[in-house]
Amino acid sequence: MPYRPLALAALLAAAPALAAQPDTSRHQAQIDQIVKEISPARIEGYINKLVSFRTRHTMSDTVSDTEGIGAARRWIKRELERCGAGTALKVEFDSHIAPVSARISQPTEIVNVVATLPGAQAASAQRMYVVSGHYDSRNTDVMDAKGDAPGANDDASGTAAVMEMACVMAKYQFDATLVFMTVAAEEQGLLGAAHWAELARQKNLNIAGMFTNDIIGSSHDEHGRKDDTQVRLFAEGLPVQKENSEAVRTLIQTGGENDSLSRQLARAVKEAGERYVPGFKVNVIQRRDRYLRGGDHMPFLERGYAALRFTEPAEDFNHQHQNLRTENGVRIGDLPQYDDFNYIARVARVNAAALSSLALAPASPQKVQVRTAKLQNDTELVWQANNEPDLAGYRIVWRETSAAEWQGSKFVGKVTEFTMPLSKDNVYFGVQAVDGDGNVSPASYPTPLR
Repeated sequence: MPYRPLALAALLAAAPALAAQPDTSRHQAQIDQIVKEISPARIEGYINKLVSFRTRHTMSDTVSDTEGIGAARRWIKRELERCGAGTALKVEFDSHIAPVSARISQPTEIVNVVATLPGAQAASAQRMYVVSGHYDSRNTDVMDAKGDAPGANDDASGTAAVMEMACVMAKYQFDATLVFMTVAAEEQGLLGAAHWAELARQKNLNIAGMFTNDIIGSSHDEHGRKDDTQVRLFAEGLPVQKENSEAVRTLIQTGGENDSLSRQLARAVKEAGERYVPGFKVNVIQRRDRYLRGGDHMPFLERGYAALRFTEPAEDFNHQHQNLRTENGVRIGDLPQYDDFNYIARVARVNAAALSSLALAPASPQKVQVRTAKLQNDTELVWQANNEPDLAGYRIVWRETSAAEWQGSKFVGKVTEFTMPLSKDNVYFGVQAVDGDGNVSPASYPTPLR
């Protein structure tokens, strides 16, 4: 008879409950309201304003109030300050000087606009979730700082989504801290994101998750076919590094290549996004980014943080990294008329639902391990207790080794160890923390306790 772990899941579900389980499937009223408030019209307004600066190239004009990257960043900051007035949202510039490099012809000030919404729960406030879009733009020649580069999709779409999220979510409270960033110099080598990520690592900031929105503007492919029903979410498995760390070696040794921090974050984002934005699929792509390409999540990955990238289903390269022109009757260039503002709003809603769910939930359990002292078919799991005051307990999840998403779950209450009548040889396990309102953390992958 073939092995059927999910048949055992029914057995577990029928067993007496160890504790009353919070309803983890119900909608949180606050998240529903946030999703409802995301406005396609405001997103369209933000994109049109960004395009009006003519170019936002990293080395473009910084003095003018109407053209160039300097005018763009000052407007973004003012807009975030305006919509965050009377809330706890703190808006500031994060600046550094980039030296001459392959894509920087002279020392250039790189300025990120960072809006921080502090967490309201003392036990969770140091935990942070970061969401970004890049506001710089380019045309065919990546060094051309003078020519028109409207960048309506790449990446005014992501910038507008982040601004809209910040403005809507600033009115609400979350346990953990949220950071909304519009970063610069992505097109010149991810310089703005890398600077902020490096400072975060030096400060040992507790960034529990990061995602970037880059090219989320169009629901049409290069053939004109429309797909506004899904978004791609790129999630790295094993990190790219010259030598494997102990953590990576353990993942490989135990078959956990699909259980990296980023993959666990992606599962949580997919679950929350699809629950709160019905009829819209979060299509998790098991790659760090598009084939041999990159984005602002990569500096975070390189520093050990869980990080993801949102991108539209199929890019149209006539409207990306192109000088404005008409060829054979075809208009080429990254212009607002090729954006779908309703689609961008859906992607922003997925982001906002995921951020809200993560920031309201407890932290992922730490030091989750499998006891391996004896040979047995049952699986003994142990973990470290969380310290959030609203913690209701823990949920053990599992899936077949060929499955991408969790297939079974068991709420076990406020314990720090539990024996599952399932074999660690045949399924993958995770442990999640659950609060009294039913908010659930991303799962933690168990390592061996020898």
